[in-house]
Amino acid sequence: METQNYKNHRKFVVGYHVVSLLGILALIIGAVINLIKTAPENLYSASLILLMAVLLLFAFAFLRSFALKAQDRAIRAEENFRYYLLTNKALPSALSMRQIVGLRFASDEEFVALAEKAVKENLTEEGIKKAIKNWKGDYYRV
Repeated sequence: METQNYKNHRKFVVGYHVVSLLGILALIIGAVINLIKTAPENLYSASLILLMAVLLLFAFAFLRSFALKAQDRAIRAEENFRYYLLTNKALPSALSMRQIVGLRFASDEEFVALAEKAVKENLTEEGIKKAIKNWKGDYYRV
C-alpha cells in the first residue's frame, strides 16, 4: 500500500462515486422519460419506477453520510484518547469535529501542539492537514 500523505489521503472509489451515481442518475432520467411518455393505464407503474429511482438516490447519499458520521464518532473518541495519553487532559472542547478529523493525521510528536494551534488560530481541517510535517496515515477509512 502506498504511503499516505496530504496529496493522496482522500479515498475515491470509482464503483461507488462514479459508476453507481451515474447509474442512478441514468435510472432517474429514464424513469422521468418513461413517466412522460407512458400511456394513462401505465401511469401508476411509471410513477412507482420514478419513486424507486429517487429513493435509490436518497439511499446512495445517506449510506455515505451515515458511514462518515460513524467514522467521525470513532475518530473523536480515538483522538480524544490519544490527546489524553499524551497530556493527561481531554481534547479541547473548542475543537470542531472537522478540526479533529484533520488532526488524526498528525504524528504524536506534533499532535498536541497542532491541536492547540488549531484552537488558537481557528485552523480549518485543510489548514491542519497542510500544517502536518510528519503524516500519520489512516488506512482504515470508510
